[in-house]
Amino acid sequence: MDKLAEIMAWKRQEIKDRIRPVREQELLHFNKLNQGRRTFIESLKGNKKLSIIGEIKRKSPSAGEIAELADSSDQARRYINADVDAISVLTDEKYFSGRISDLWDVTDFIRDHDRNTPCLRKDFMVHPVQVLEACEAGARAILIIVRALENDEIKQLYDAANLAGLDSLFEIHELAELERTLNFNPKIIGVNNRDLTRFVTDLQISCDLIPQIPDNIVSISESGIHEINDAALVKEAGAQAVLIGEALIRSEDPESFIQALHDL
Repeated sequence: MDKLAEIMAWKRQEIKDRIRPVREQELLHFNKLNQGRRTFIESLKGNKKLSIIGEIKRKSPSAGEIAELADSSDQARRYINADVDAISVLTDEKYFSGRISDLWDVTDFIRDHDRNTPCLRKDFMVHPVQVLEACEAGARAILIIVRALENDEIKQLYDAANLAGLDSLFEIHELAELERTLNFNPKIIGVNNRDLTRFVTDLQISCDLIPQIPDNIVSISESGIHEINDAALVKEAGAQAVLIGEALIRSEDPESFIQALHDL
């Protein structure tokens, strides 16, 4: 079994007891609550500069332990001070040592400090109940990993997110997944440079796929961006934003790193 299949099998088992019908009215309630709040896509669109999504995570199957991060809001503070455009919060516990409370802590911190930085719930989404959880925790976007889902599952997640007023980041790794994704009329597509079946990273994936994403869709390059030159490479390919976790968390001076990225 490849690594992504292993993770998805576990995720389906993990949420089994939480699955229930999600009513349309529950989702529309959050849509109303979010009126006037900055959306995830708004934070990325229209920037002449490269947009930066700072990711909060403690470990990954590829990098192992990255940081203890006892308080996720402390990392959020560093990112906000560094003027990131959005924050991605890993909420998967088994493989990334995240938890949904991390998302609550980050969005509470943002609200308490009168900032409007939108957050992405980064997890292996399989059921609309996870979309509802994301809403409750203050997220403004969810992740949809195209390779991991059937078309009917993608539609359920996307429809639920739209009802709730959340954006959806469609994540792809190869051309066939891009072609499949375009059938859903996405607004945001992220190219994961890491093959989640083997956890091997290659920036050439972004260089090959991003030029094929229609101009009206926000394109993000994810994973494997450790240096300024890496970001410059994917920006040259057409990326409007980059999602960076490990390099920023390990950085002793994330503010300078992010400023240099913005200046590309």
